[in-house]
Amino acid sequence: MTNKRAGFIAIIGAPNAGKSTLLNMLVGTKIAIVTHKVQTTRRRILGIVIEDQSQLIFVDTPGIFKPRRRLDRAMVSAAWKGSGDADRTILVIDAKAGITRDVEIILEGLKASGRKAILALNKIDLMKKEWLLKSVEELQSVLEFEEIFMISALSGDGVTDLKTYLASSVEVGPWLYPEDQLTDLAERILASEITREQIFLKLHQEVPYATSVECQSFKRQKDGSIRIEENILVERSSQKGIVIGKGGQTLKKIGAVAREQMEQVFGCKVHLFLFVKVSEKWADNPDHYREIGLDFVE
Repeated sequence: MTNKRAGFIAIIGAPNAGKSTLLNMLVGTKIAIVTHKVQTTRRRILGIVIEDQSQLIFVDTPGIFKPRRRLDRAMVSAAWKGSGDADRTILVIDAKAGITRDVEIILEGLKASGRKAILALNKIDLMKKEWLLKSVEELQSVLEFEEIFMISALSGDGVTDLKTYLASSVEVGPWLYPEDQLTDLAERILASEITREQIFLKLHQEVPYATSVECQSFKRQKDGSIRIEENILVERSSQKGIVIGKGGQTLKKIGAVAREQMEQVFGCKVHLFLFVKVSEKWADNPDHYREIGLDFVE
C-alpha cells in the first residue's frame, strides 16, 4: 500500500497580498514574478513541492479584484477557476492592508460557493500581535476557515507549518508530476515572465499594464547557451518610446537584468534580444490570451 499523497492547492487573494512571494518560498526557487505593483500575475502558475511523502501542486492565481478591462476579467476568471478546480484553497490576506473591499469580494465568493479555505494571514512581521488577533476574529466572523496560519511569505516565518499541514491533509494517491519537476511553465513562457517583471519594476504609472511580452524564439545553442528573442507589445507609439527610453537606455536596463535573472534560472549563458512593437489591440486578441494561458472573456 502506497503512503504517497498528492493534491492541487490554489493560492488566491487580493492583488499584492503576497501570493507569488508565498509560491516562490514554498517551492524554494523563483518561478513566479514579484513586484510592488498590483495585478502583476496574469496567468495561472503551478509550483510543485515534495514534502515528506506528499506532492503538493500549488496553483498561483492572479489577484481577485473588481475588473474594468477584458484582461482584468480574464485574470479574475482564471483565479476563481483555479480555486474551483483545486482540492484545497489558501486565502492569502495582507495583514497590514486588512479587510479591503477586494478581500470582502473574495470572502463573499467563497461563502457563496460553499468552499472552505485555509487562511494565511501574511506580512505578520509588520503588525502587532493584538492587531493580528483582531483581524483573525473579524475574518472568522465572516467565513469559517479550515485552518489558520500566520505567516511572512518574504521571510518564510510560518510557511513550514503551512506546508506540513498541507502534506498531511491532501488525499492519498500517486504523484502527478516527476519528482524533479518544479513548475509546469514552459521555459519560453518563464523567460517572457522574467522580462515582464523587469518592465513592471523599471516603468511607472499605467505603462506596464499596457504591455505584454511574447517569446518569438527560444533556442539552445551548441555551446550550451540559449538564444531568446522576445517582443514587448505596447498599445501606443508613445508607450514604445517610453519602453525604449532615451538612446535605448531603458530597454537596455530591462534586458540586462532580465538576462541575468534568466541565467540564474536556466543555469547557462543567455543571449537575449528584445524588440518593442506597437499592437493596439493586443489586449483584445484571443490568440494572445491563449499564449499567456488565459481564457478569452467577452
